[in-house]
Amino acid sequence: MNFQSQVDRVNKKLDQYLSTQGSLTEAMRYSVLAGGKRFRPILTYCVAELFNTNLAQLDSSACAVEFIHAYSLIHDDLPAMDDDDIRHNQPACHKQFNEAQAILAGDGLQALAFEVLVNDPLLESEIKIELLSTLTHAAFEMAEGQAIDLSIVEQSVNIKVLETMHRKKTGALLSCAVDLGAIVAQCTTKDRVILRAFSRAIGLAYQIQDDVLDVEAPAGVLGKNQYSDIDKNKPTYPSILGLEASKSAYIELYAKASEQLKLLSVDAGVLQLLINKLQTRSF
Repeated sequence: MNFQSQVDRVNKKLDQYLSTQGSLTEAMRYSVLAGGKRFRPILTYCVAELFNTNLAQLDSSACAVEFIHAYSLIHDDLPAMDDDDIRHNQPACHKQFNEAQAILAGDGLQALAFEVLVNDPLLESEIKIELLSTLTHAAFEMAEGQAIDLSIVEQSVNIKVLETMHRKKTGALLSCAVDLGAIVAQCTTKDRVILRAFSRAIGLAYQIQDDVLDVEAPAGVLGKNQYSDIDKNKPTYPSILGLEASKSAYIELYAKASEQLKLLSVDAGVLQLLINKLQTRSF
């Protein structure tokens, strides 16, 4: 299974939500529709599918979490942040347009994420409130993680600080994607606790794997500059633990995620397939 149906579905919906004309929307479309793995929307769809949920009820959540992710990447690439010129094998938003337009594009995407949830006619008000609460919390955690990331450049930190940063900057939104699917599906509290443990494991595994890929994968495959973290003297798992120990760390975390899936009240085979795909990714 390659999860292309979920990717095609969310791409179509993202395009529809960004259909209005204007210079700001142009910059937003440029960044959102350029590509990307769509891992977060895939998670949202797959979790809800476990519980036989109508996918139409998931579209706003899948798009909202991707809009937040896209906004974070636009701002992450800015000279005041990580100062990256390439994203998805094309000029970063601030290079294609300008810094002010890139900031506004990120702001617009963040606002649009909440708008699509609020205006979804297929969801009950109580569900919308829970979705909004979950997404706002994750967006703040993500921003807090970025603040930690910026504060430790050229610093010597221990692995616990790095783990905290990753769990917030990357893990929070990945966990949110899982939570959104579970909320719409209205699964049991027990299953939601299990899914949260699953998402925490893959969230950290995903970022450690990114640290490894930043060292091993060529820029054309990564879609951004290789060694970007090393060149900025940013602490990473490989720089602290070494490359092989970092690989072992994310493999172990993926294994923990798999163990959690066995505890669910439903067959979670599709999520196990997703774990398998993630472990073998090259970008």
